[in-house]
Amino acid sequence: MFIGGAWVEPDGGHYEVIDPATEGVVGWAPEASRDQVYAAAAAAREAFGSWSRTSPEERAVILARTAEHIKRHLVPYAELAQAESGATTGTARAMQVAVGASRFRRYAKGALEPVEQPLPPQINEAGPLGKAAVTGALAIRQPVGVVTCVTSYNNPWANPAGKIAPALAMGNTVVVKPAPQDPLSVYRLAEALQAAGAPPGVVNVVSGSGAEAGEAAVDSPDVDMVSFTGSTAVGQRIAEVCGRGMKRQLMELGGKGAAVVFDDADLGSAVAGIGTTFSFYSGQICTAPTRVLAQRGVYDALVTHLAAYAGRLPVGDPRDPGTVVGPVISAAHRDRVESYVELGRKEGARVVAGGERPPLDRGFYVAPTLLADCTPDMRVVREEIFGPVVVVLPFEDEEEAVALANDSDYGLIDYVWSGDVARAFRVARRLRAGGVGVNTVGRNMEAPFGGFKRSGVGRDVGSYALHAYSEVQAVVWPG
Repeated sequence: MFIGGAWVEPDGGHYEVIDPATEGVVGWAPEASRDQVYAAAAAAREAFGSWSRTSPEERAVILARTAEHIKRHLVPYAELAQAESGATTGTARAMQVAVGASRFRRYAKGALEPVEQPLPPQINEAGPLGKAAVTGALAIRQPVGVVTCVTSYNNPWANPAGKIAPALAMGNTVVVKPAPQDPLSVYRLAEALQAAGAPPGVVNVVSGSGAEAGEAAVDSPDVDMVSFTGSTAVGQRIAEVCGRGMKRQLMELGGKGAAVVFDDADLGSAVAGIGTTFSFYSGQICTAPTRVLAQRGVYDALVTHLAAYAGRLPVGDPRDPGTVVGPVISAAHRDRVESYVELGRKEGARVVAGGERPPLDRGFYVAPTLLADCTPDMRVVREEIFGPVVVVLPFEDEEEAVALANDSDYGLIDYVWSGDVARAFRVARRLRAGGVGVNTVGRNMEAPFGGFKRSGVGRDVGSYALHAYSEVQAVVWPG
């Protein structure tokens, strides 16, 4: 493990990290004890004082060097990420490692963003608090302190980088607890930060196959804030611990994104966008448009086109240049996704694509699956499946579309496809989601990211991440 600037042998030995495509052993990850996690948090606490007082320019240089180190090692880092996560080669290089590097570059610039905001002077009449005076004020963003970053398995580079980089840019120190399925890449990220000159204790990485390491990283008295990406159920348990200690939280949780397709939509664009649920991370992404609401006039055509799209996607070895859909993360998760498909059948959904395990000798594969003729009460419609499975429901008019889209415990990112841009934006404003894509599944990486309802607490990305990892202090003085 990486604690206090040193590589430390784990108390609990090591556990296997499995390649989802081959079922072979990628490597061995450290099994941290609770005491070692507490030691990592203590190291971060000790480093916080000096790191928080470094100049923004010094922090910017280290973050920029980190980005360059990652860029220089892109291919071997991507090969490791691919072996751990099952991502295709293009995804591992461009969307995992390269995005990780770009986030360090972004927050190298972010470290230089102003943290002081002058407020209008206030004229105070004479009274119990003193003489008449003009009072000036500044709002100043200060680092929170020690931040625990608990990261997700679907992107072992971009997700940790999106937490670590803005936290460090603001002058915080961090303890990173990566997902148990693919932690080895995060140790390479620690390697990059060390090579870039990050002082001892500023970044610490601990891992474990069970709950103990994560629990310790959250409940340590040295931790001031927890940034978590993962399931809503785990997020709720973390929030309970944070509440008892008044720790700050940033929670990016589950999603069940609604894709509202009106009958004047460009079907090619809608199909390509919705089809990313099948192709991107094999549907293991919280922002996926998994819940399609199709207006009656286009419903049959959309189902036909989506089924054809799913059927054309090559499933197999992610190292094969022709592969579009790789494996899901584990055998247990494959079984979970397949159980939802079977549940959909029992609930009355019509399987129009997929539904059967691909005929591959090894690996945790799920065929891109489309469930049509669904109803709002079905569990496959209401619960996050987190796999290459799309459900389709019909609607009659705009009011019903909005009602169906908002009839969810989740509210991360929804989507609207319509040839009437005014209607698309009107509907977008009515959706209870942290983000809405209009005729696109693309993202603006300066726009705030986070969810309504059970999809999370807080916002990050762009400058919003710098705010997320800071406290606001008011300083006032007599004019």
